[in-house]
Amino acid sequence: MFKTDGSYLHILEVDETEALPDLFTYPFYYEPHPLCIKASLEIQDYLVSQKEFEHNFGLDDIKSGLPIGKMFGVMVVEDRHSNIFYLAGFSGKLAESNFITGFVPPIYDTLNPSGFYKKGEAELNRINAEIDALEHSPQYINAKAKYEDLKFQFEEALLEFKALQKREKVARDKARFEGQLHLNSTQYKQLLEELKKQSIYYHFRLRDLKSDWQKKIDWQKKVLSGFEEEINQLRKKRRVKSAKLQKAIHDQYQFLNFRGENRDLNSIFESTQLGQPPAGAGECVAPKLFQFAYQNKLKPIAMAEFWWGASPKSEVRRHKQFYPSCRGKCEPILGHMMKGLEVEPNPMEKVPNEHTKLEIIYEDDFLLLVNKPHEFLSVPGKTIKDSVQTRMKTYLPEAKGPLLVHRLDMSTSGLLLVAKNEKTHKNLQKQFIERSVKKRYIALLDGVIDKSEGYIELPLRVDLNNRPRQLVCYAHGKPGKTKYRVLALEKNRTRVHFYPITGRTHQLRVHAAHHKGLDMPIVGDDLYGKKAERLYLHAEQLTFEHPVTKERLTFTSEPSF
Repeated sequence: MFKTDGSYLHILEVDETEALPDLFTYPFYYEPHPLCIKASLEIQDYLVSQKEFEHNFGLDDIKSGLPIGKMFGVMVVEDRHSNIFYLAGFSGKLAESNFITGFVPPIYDTLNPSGFYKKGEAELNRINAEIDALEHSPQYINAKAKYEDLKFQFEEALLEFKALQKREKVARDKARFEGQLHLNSTQYKQLLEELKKQSIYYHFRLRDLKSDWQKKIDWQKKVLSGFEEEINQLRKKRRVKSAKLQKAIHDQYQFLNFRGENRDLNSIFESTQLGQPPAGAGECVAPKLFQFAYQNKLKPIAMAEFWWGASPKSEVRRHKQFYPSCRGKCEPILGHMMKGLEVEPNPMEKVPNEHTKLEIIYEDDFLLLVNKPHEFLSVPGKTIKDSVQTRMKTYLPEAKGPLLVHRLDMSTSGLLLVAKNEKTHKNLQKQFIERSVKKRYIALLDGVIDKSEGYIELPLRVDLNNRPRQLVCYAHGKPGKTKYRVLALEKNRTRVHFYPITGRTHQLRVHAAHHKGLDMPIVGDDLYGKKAERLYLHAEQLTFEHPVTKERLTFTSEPSF
């Protein structure tokens, strides 16, 4: 039962039919243990009925403030007397506080008003205020405007003078021509000398004009630079103080592991690709739960995290759904914190469908099509080498070139096009780039769509903190476009055809699940929906021009669902 009496240990009633897991949860890919589900339901009941704090989760229109959904987590633990409890936690802040009754405390309290972080933050805010005051001061704004105005006036004066120069040259050319016709040699010679003086005169006038204006502009630039130098010095000061404060903060984030070893954020991340902790590292729920368990001599048994609230604008997060820990921020930290703890093996390193045979549905001297099974790689991964690519290299030992013309997600089944030589590969790849290849997928969605067809356009980019998940990002994402058509309704599920116009990573999965797309994940989507026996997405049809015969070909592969 979740208690709000100040205790962090919540009693978890375990009956005889509920066995404890032999190994701790692998946090980056898991099925929540029944005990974790039971504990999570208690937390969710509490969140619905609680009156302890005010936080807008975006679940209704009554709450004020910016709607912010939140990741919550539970950890089943065992004390030294073999009593079973569970801990509860949340990521980041909740209701603008690090401390909520019943939830484990943060690793380090950045909100402590007497702590050095708040003092350092106040100093940075003072510098920001100084920069803002300078940037918005009338003197700086006027100096900047005058500098720009002088440059504009100079360009106008230069254009005007060059137009005069051009007119004068035309007049001199005309005088020279008429002089040849009407003047004697002496008079003509005198004319040429006069015209030469005029040309030199305008040359020097142009030089003087440029010099005079440049003096004015340089003087104003000097005035402006005085302000900009002061602003740049403040920015440099802010940058140095911010970096120093961040390092000091990261030193305060100390993480234990099962062996009792302690490391700070800086040392944990120094050997990663980033080389330093990303923003928000150490604030996620999983490290908080581990830290409290170790500090209080509790053995972690199992863990699960769930999302509570409206989905963020960019991510796919569904209310009450369980999610793995993030990789960018948490993987290095948990890698340290789980040392000494017996943890489930990474299921992603297990070779799925290793005995599956690849079905070749068409083959000629130039290309072939295979029907890739679900949970099978298109190309070799970091740890799993078995793939369509490696199988094709064995099947076509004499073939040259990259072989695979395109790829499918590991979880997606369906048609893959293979080229037997470089020329064929280049031709087919060009067709994909020019979008003359027509693709059709079939999918089963977890819900009912009220439209018969439609169009989705959401730009996508990788989630840098949680690869391989994708985000909807209008600022930096690549265009993602998909057409869809409803085929049938099947027991509160919708069978659809997807027609991808672009080919972004996880495009169909995100376009289906995101709240600005269909808001309905594909059945079995373990990244953006709920895990099932498989991802119900199949590359059903492919139409392209044969590189040699120039015949327009269409191939279809029926799904197994």
